[in-house]
Amino acid sequence: MIQAVHCCFGSPTEARHSLYQTMSSPALLSTDQIRTLFSRAMSQMYREEVPHYGALLDLVADINALTLMEDTHLKAQLARNDELGRLELERHGAIRLGTAAELDMMRRIFRVMGMEPVGYYDLSVAGMPVHSTAFRPIDDAALVLNPFRVFTSLLRLELIPDVALRDEVAAILSRRQIFSQRAISLAERFEQVGGLTADEAGEFVTQVMETFRWDCESTVDEATYLRLHDAHRLIADVACFKGPHINHLTPRVLDIDAAQAEMPRRGLSAKDAIEGPPRRACPVLLRQTSFKALKERVLFAGAGSSASGTHTARFGEVEQRGMALTQKGRALYDRLLASVHAQETAGHAGRSYTERLAEAFAEFPDDEGRIRAQGLAFFRYTLTPQGRSAAAGPALDTGNGTVDMDMDSLIARGWVQTQPITYEDFLPVSAAGIFQSNLGDREQRNYMPNEAKAAFELALGCPVHDEIALYERSQDDSIARVLEHLLKRPHDLTHTPSHGPVHGAEIGGRHAG
Repeated sequence: MIQAVHCCFGSPTEARHSLYQTMSSPALLSTDQIRTLFSRAMSQMYREEVPHYGALLDLVADINALTLMEDTHLKAQLARNDELGRLELERHGAIRLGTAAELDMMRRIFRVMGMEPVGYYDLSVAGMPVHSTAFRPIDDAALVLNPFRVFTSLLRLELIPDVALRDEVAAILSRRQIFSQRAISLAERFEQVGGLTADEAGEFVTQVMETFRWDCESTVDEATYLRLHDAHRLIADVACFKGPHINHLTPRVLDIDAAQAEMPRRGLSAKDAIEGPPRRACPVLLRQTSFKALKERVLFAGAGSSASGTHTARFGEVEQRGMALTQKGRALYDRLLASVHAQETAGHAGRSYTERLAEAFAEFPDDEGRIRAQGLAFFRYTLTPQGRSAAAGPALDTGNGTVDMDMDSLIARGWVQTQPITYEDFLPVSAAGIFQSNLGDREQRNYMPNEAKAAFELALGCPVHDEIALYERSQDDSIARVLEHLLKRPHDLTHTPSHGPVHGAEIGGRHAG
């Protein structure tokens, strides 16, 4: 689909001039099309650079096919939510940036692909000197087409306790330019005209790919690399290379426990435990696991240019996505997870982490009806065939109270059905756990936050979107569409009768992340 460009003109002459330009100029690709071009190119590049990633994709495809064959309810649910088609494309990647200028330009690069910064993640909760956001599409239609995401972290120099080392890292980072001038020029052209032609988009993808490509040549000598590595492996990964090489790409699997068990059988060394909530009948938020990072050869700068060593950072990850939780649901999730971490400090008492996690989360309802009734997750509302038949008739009259527009009443009548809204974002402790297991760090038990959202947004050049507000908007939009069809008139949500425990006003508020 080609994205149209609409303008307003004050005279017939201006209108004719605009029409001539539109007819004579090459068509512009949509941001969705550019995002898909880039995500496909990224996946192909990473497959070539990290052969295990190809094996992981094959594993995920096999498990998803088997799961859909065995679980017809899940298949129907995904189909109703328009998620079957996106499974093959779905990926998230991760990069780590060094400076505010790099983050600001990366925001402009991702905007060409229709990706906005969503959420703020403080990874210092687990001893990581970075904070992050996730660039992704924010509109439901764009997510259906391609939900490509890039978890993007910024190094926090203020968390490096050694002042001399901090200054050295800042000086190293100030000397590099991670974007080609042509990539910058094409991003500027997008900003000026609102799109790129097919040829420009192809060149843009090619140029930006170079920013994400692995380059084994370090920008520092071996002694400097080792000094930064000893301070924190992540500092060395950010500061010692020409650019923010993509450090993993993650496909979406429908049964992550099966993936965890299958990885060793296919020669992939899986991390010890799955990050996130326990296995549930109704999955919530995000579960992740990975195969361990590769040791890759590095050529150090300096005398002779023949000194070499190894660097460990890039790995393969797989994820299973569940339903997006409301503020109330997320507060319950965070409390239960904190109770598991508190048990760690008190000793394992003979029980594994998985056992303690499952025990703690027994308090979280595990069926959609109770989850919705308690206002713990977001749902999308659509008309059933019976509801569509009612909508095809005359506009309903609610004046005498014969038809109750409350969502619970419409569900009980059989006119409306619900579908959990998929969680499109990330979990800071889980992200840190994946990073730690692949950077080789010792286990961290520092869960004290050191949030600096305002500083991050200043570096970014704009506020991050509140993910809870985005899910609430999707839920409320679906309610509005249902009522519009039944009442035969545009519906103002501010005057909607109570929707029971899922009404947006009851669950609004900022997600602490």
